[in-house]
Amino acid sequence: QVQLVESGGGLVQAGDSLRLSCAASGRTFSNYGMGWFRQAPGKEREFVATINGSGKTTSYEDSVKERFTISRDNAKNLVFLQMNMLKPEDTGVYYCAASTIVFGTRAPYDYEYWGQGTQVTVSS
Repeated sequence: QVQLVESGGGLVQAGDSLRLSCAASGRTFSNYGMGWFRQAPGKEREFVATINGSGKTTSYEDSVKERFTISRDNAKNLVFLQMNMLKPEDTGVYYCAASTIVFGTRAPYDYEYWGQGTQVTVSS
């Protein structure tokens, strides 16, 4: 069982940066691929980024490449999403998720554990 708690969301202006954090419970954090997803009002939840168990392999949704960076600290059971050059279309609830597919995956249905989400609002 893994419990996830996100933090770091907020209201920012376009062009600003935010760093989201996700704290995970459990002793085998490195056995999980981790992902960030987001959901805008009236839209389906969408993939943002994923990282494998060791932290050496990452993958991003095209619209956030070069602006967002996913990373993890396995010693502290933390995963991060550094978001730079934020745009209004990045607005949404951001969710951290954990998958037993350790190499990381883009599909929401591959993730067994989800956090409660943190709101990110980017004003123009």
